[in-house]
Amino acid sequence: MMELTSSQKHTLHCLLLFGTILFFEFQSGGIKLWYSDDDPGQYDPFVKYGYTFAWFLYLIRLITLLSLPQFLFNVFGLVFYNTFPDDKVIDQDKVPIVLPFVCIRTVTRGDFPDLICRNVMRNIATCIEAGLQNFLFEVVTDKPFEIPNDSRIRLMVVPPNYRTKSGTLFKARALQYCLENEVNILGDNDWIVHLDEETLMTTRSVHGIMRFVADGRHQFGQGLITYANEQIVNWLTTLADSFRVAEDMGKLRFQFYMFHRPLFSWKGSYVVTKFQAEKDVSFENGLDGSVAEDCYFAMIAFKKGYTFNFIEGEMWEKSPFTLMDFLQQRKRWVQGIFLVVHSRSIPLAYKFFLSMSLYAWMTMPLTITNLVFANAYPLPSTYWCNFWSSFIGGASFYMYIFGVFKSFQLKRIGARKYFLLILGALLTIPFNVIIEISAVIWGIFSKKHKFYVVQKQIKNSPDTFSV
Repeated sequence: MMELTSSQKHTLHCLLLFGTILFFEFQSGGIKLWYSDDDPGQYDPFVKYGYTFAWFLYLIRLITLLSLPQFLFNVFGLVFYNTFPDDKVIDQDKVPIVLPFVCIRTVTRGDFPDLICRNVMRNIATCIEAGLQNFLFEVVTDKPFEIPNDSRIRLMVVPPNYRTKSGTLFKARALQYCLENEVNILGDNDWIVHLDEETLMTTRSVHGIMRFVADGRHQFGQGLITYANEQIVNWLTTLADSFRVAEDMGKLRFQFYMFHRPLFSWKGSYVVTKFQAEKDVSFENGLDGSVAEDCYFAMIAFKKGYTFNFIEGEMWEKSPFTLMDFLQQRKRWVQGIFLVVHSRSIPLAYKFFLSMSLYAWMTMPLTITNLVFANAYPLPSTYWCNFWSSFIGGASFYMYIFGVFKSFQLKRIGARKYFLLILGALLTIPFNVIIEISAVIWGIFSKKHKFYVVQKQIKNSPDTFSV
């Protein structure tokens, strides 16, 4: 079979995306071509359903649209930019012979030393293979442990008595420690690549970082992370995370390529920063900036006028190994973003879209009832609302499919398993909805200044599969 070109793959993906959205529009009545409903003005919902219940029905229809901006960004990002770009190799004629110094930094509590050591050595080999020369790996830990004896690795142990001026805790505290004058060894024009403990670099991501730092026009960058590489510990959480892959290629890419601003924030890993800019923004953001330190940092950088860009080339991570870890991870995110959105230090102008995204998430327990009420209790004069709600539903449904497209290779696993994985991703949607709703309810009614760390070290077991 002939291999499809990059442009052909992107075109087919766009057709499938639009086809999925149109299917949802036709099925819901958001678009009517060959029929019309009875006159919706024949009844008054306030009389038919009662004043209070009618207002409730209108409210849950309207709050569904809180997520519209982020889904528009997702669709724009998936359509306007090639989602299957050809692998790019560094063009030495366009890149300086000596790139700026790059520090690749991993922050850990020190609970998984074997994982850290193994991944650092593997990432060093990847950097060398990709042609990166002027680099250093820094491992920042709360608990000391032995690391390989290599001149390209620097171990930094955060002293137990270290305190920041604003009382920063958790990962943000360790990141701020690295910026202290007596600890830091980087210059203003050096660059930092922030990774999580389990993050694995690829040669494509290293090439993307090299292009980004050589370009130098933007102070912050981020790229795609996929979760279905090599050993898969939990198929359910991995397929559920296919949605996150689509978000990286959708709204993350669109906001950075089009606006160069973190309108919907960013993630805490595969973060590339210019040292001077990171030190200026800093992680001195107190307790409210300690739970979702990545989100708070992005909003402060946005406020200070720094610019962002998307970095081509993916990195690899693992989805949570257990359902409880998956739930705890989502709970921490909703709590951390809640603290950012309600921080008085960040003006609304900079967190407006983030606020809409948060409240779309927090009102899921209400909006999910539309699945029942929209059919059981139809409302007049909501055609435009039906259209946009169907658009959100169709785009959301397709993003699970696209996440599989980007996470698995058809020629590697075969058509039968490929389509089973697509079906599996779609079947995780109810699971994901339940998890998200549970995370919201738990997050609202529990202590918010906590930082849960999920299990990250793979144990050899019969339940671990390779793909």
